[in-house]
Amino acid sequence: MSNKQNRYAIQVPGAKSAGVLEVTSPFDGKPVATVETIDAEGAELALTTANNLFEDRDAWLPAHERAAILERTAVLMREKFDHLVDVAVLEGGKPLADTRVEVERAIDGIKNCVECIRSEHGSEIPMRLNPASANRVAFTHREPIGVVVAVSAFNHPLNLIVHQIGPAIATGCPVIVKPAEDTPASCFELVKIVREAGLPDGWCQGVAVADVSVAEKLVTDPRAAFFSFIGSAKIGWMLRSKLAPGTRCALEHGGAAPVIVGQDADLETSLPLLAKGGFYHAGQVCVSVQRVFAHSTVVEDVANGLAGLAKKLKVGDPMLAETQVGPLIRHRETDRVSEWVEEAVSGGAKLLSGGEKLSDSLYAPTVLLDPAGEAAVSTQEIFGPVICVYGYDDVDEAIQRANALPVAFQAAVMARDIDTAMYAYKRLAASAVMVNDHTAFRVDWMPFAGLRQSGYGVGGIPHTYRDMQIEKMLVIRSAAL
Repeated sequence: MSNKQNRYAIQVPGAKSAGVLEVTSPFDGKPVATVETIDAEGAELALTTANNLFEDRDAWLPAHERAAILERTAVLMREKFDHLVDVAVLEGGKPLADTRVEVERAIDGIKNCVECIRSEHGSEIPMRLNPASANRVAFTHREPIGVVVAVSAFNHPLNLIVHQIGPAIATGCPVIVKPAEDTPASCFELVKIVREAGLPDGWCQGVAVADVSVAEKLVTDPRAAFFSFIGSAKIGWMLRSKLAPGTRCALEHGGAAPVIVGQDADLETSLPLLAKGGFYHAGQVCVSVQRVFAHSTVVEDVANGLAGLAKKLKVGDPMLAETQVGPLIRHRETDRVSEWVEEAVSGGAKLLSGGEKLSDSLYAPTVLLDPAGEAAVSTQEIFGPVICVYGYDDVDEAIQRANALPVAFQAAVMARDIDTAMYAYKRLAASAVMVNDHTAFRVDWMPFAGLRQSGYGVGGIPHTYRDMQIEKMLVIRSAAL
């Protein structure tokens, strides 16, 4: 990619620049892009623009136009594939090979939105079942809910934006999207593409903000009909508490994903999957493999096997094709992960691999055996390249420990015995349990839901599509019925 920085102007029609956000590479700190920001006045203009579009029902975009815009968007994304990959790698630090997969997913996600338009629909409500409903027919029709305000995260800088603005465009909701300040370029690229595909500017506005109060103004305004949030639990729950009456929301936070490994597990196939699920994007995924509970007869093999795989991983520049683990998003996160690992080792954990900073941004893939139950690595989301392995004798004990935290998202069980797998599936506190796969498995059309403090509502493109609509019922009374 050229050393020339990408520059992104304000995407709010008529707004003035409140400043410039400098975007740097998490790997080496070099400048990547500049993005113009908006202030409170710009936020008001964005909300007014979006709300006026929604209020003018005669100007709503018909379904065939929305589908055509999204189809052209997918074509344009394919044409700009390499550029989108470069932008995402440089600003987000996910290795090149994995980012190529992300961009493929993002294109498929746009196509999924078109499929939703073509297949999702209302339904008939039974009538004429009693005297009160005689001579009537009723059915529902779906309409856009209103203005969508979306706040996104850094770890999938393109695909997460697709999950938020794609369904909004598909439903006909005007959408204002604020990407993570670390990774705004991918978002601004996608908004440029949907506009190039024919979406009028006001229907999708990407915003970078001068300060957090501007973002809060966007989210808490009563004109926001739906709030979509992907990010930390602390911020997500705080913003939900401040929503205007009537604003619906979906929150996607993090977890500390548990895995139960049975004594009969096929370790030859299971361990590479667990290593991928734990070290993918340097562990910066909300459902990364974090806590592995292995039966006492295999715990040493599991821990040492994972450590051996960790030591073989290529850590370094995410722009290189051979890199498997890239940087953490910020230097302070590298320091935090280092502190947590040091605390665990001081508390009795056995360090089997890693445990060291390789640079300000890189941390060696780390495997810890039997950290203390109260250690930070055992109780909080690591969001770094660290896998903790714990031994157990009784599966109920392992499940109890797996369920002990206030977060719950996706979990996994590795076992040949179907009864063991089903026993764990029934008892694990999780919205999804993978059998003989890692916790980070996801396809973009499946339900994706954090439970407890891990989130609110259900993600996944078709589910978000439904959330961004209302079902309006029509009842017709006719003597001819």
